[in-house]
Amino acid sequence: MTLNIAVLVKLEPDFSEGSVSYNPDGTLNRAETKSRLGAHSAVASLAAFYTKVKYGGYISVCSMGPPMAEIALQEAQSICDADELHLYSDRLFASADTLATAEVLKQGINKMNTGKKMDMVFSGHRASDGETGQTGPQTAWKLGFTFLGNVIDFSVDLNNKFILAKRLVALPGFYDIVEEIQAPLPVFIAIDPSYKPTFNTVSLRLTSSKYLKEAKERAESYKTYLKVLDHKKLELDPRFVGLPGSPTIVHKVEKIPKARTTRTAELIEGHDREGIINSVTKILQLIQK
Repeated sequence: MTLNIAVLVKLEPDFSEGSVSYNPDGTLNRAETKSRLGAHSAVASLAAFYTKVKYGGYISVCSMGPPMAEIALQEAQSICDADELHLYSDRLFASADTLATAEVLKQGINKMNTGKKMDMVFSGHRASDGETGQTGPQTAWKLGFTFLGNVIDFSVDLNNKFILAKRLVALPGFYDIVEEIQAPLPVFIAIDPSYKPTFNTVSLRLTSSKYLKEAKERAESYKTYLKVLDHKKLELDPRFVGLPGSPTIVHKVEKIPKARTTRTAELIEGHDREGIINSVTKILQLIQK
């Protein structure tokens, strides 16, 4: 049995660059903000790669967004060695909330790998520019798949077609509770940020190296594997996508006020002996107070 695997990824602002730009109404200006594959999407891609290495599988990666979102697909392919890439891009998808986004993703997943049913779908824990964590569970609900969240480890029984997963559970007053759960395939997994794949045999490490090399080569020519689908190709009703399909009402968007700077900095060159002595003296005085 070869597993049919899907990965949901998202292009997100690269907040580490400090180059986030906003429109006058307070919304994010994506055109002027540097973006890349989201950190949680990268973890989901790693989980899919582990599954392919250990159990064998055909990986399809998808994302909903503008044409530039293909950057995220390329980066995800370099991580998981995806066999095909899907970009769901259409002006009708603009202003979608999580429910309308899930409708697009559900329909796209059903068309992956020539319409073959998925065995496993991976998504990140959440997106840095949304932080709701709702898109994954809602897509699972629309697909009719069992949803497993906060998964930190898993194994698949190919013969009996079920998964044994370990996931973090939060309870008031308790921390680091790990729940083991068994579920039949197909499943939808929202992978926990702490997940790290382990290739603990020579065979797995050799297979991993082989697929990583292939992933790099595929990512260099990612457009060969890319399919761009609009609402017509996805056979979607315009009433259920984008703004018309979004029941969420945003009353108001406000910018977070920038805090006033209360600290000053002094630059001291390495050859400035006197400056270094003065700085060390000040530090010692502060410690002794």
